[in-house]
Amino acid sequence: MNFKSFRYFSVMVVSLLFMAASCGKETQQTEIPYVYVNFVIYPNTLHFIPEGGYVYASGGYKGLIIYRPLSDQFLCFERACPFDPLVDDARVVVEANGIIAVDSVCGSRFLLTDGSPINGPATVGLKQYRTRWDGYSLTVTN
Repeated sequence: MNFKSFRYFSVMVVSLLFMAASCGKETQQTEIPYVYVNFVIYPNTLHFIPEGGYVYASGGYKGLIIYRPLSDQFLCFERACPFDPLVDDARVVVEANGIIAVDSVCGSRFLLTDGSPINGPATVGLKQYRTRWDGYSLTVTN
């Protein structure tokens, strides 16, 4: 094999590797922009959240949902849908049943017990933030 043939062969192999690496990826190519999150709320006082309830909170990229599945457990999710996070008017809102959240634009639905998608075009779960509960205050961070 001469140098010219070897160079052509190398370029073809590298091109094929790049094409193979991109196959099978989801069509979702945008990520939720990083926004620093670090705050404390007091769920049993001003920001009362009953067991099985939720509240919307400011923070994150498009706001937050703080869900309280048990009296001593809290989950915090970003309100930007992972399918279309950069669409201006898109926000994830909690349905009347209080356990499923839906994106207002693409219609993706998510289970608030873990943020996983249950239908819609989204195949990735809601972005989740860390929570720490000490029995009095809830700290939310990323």
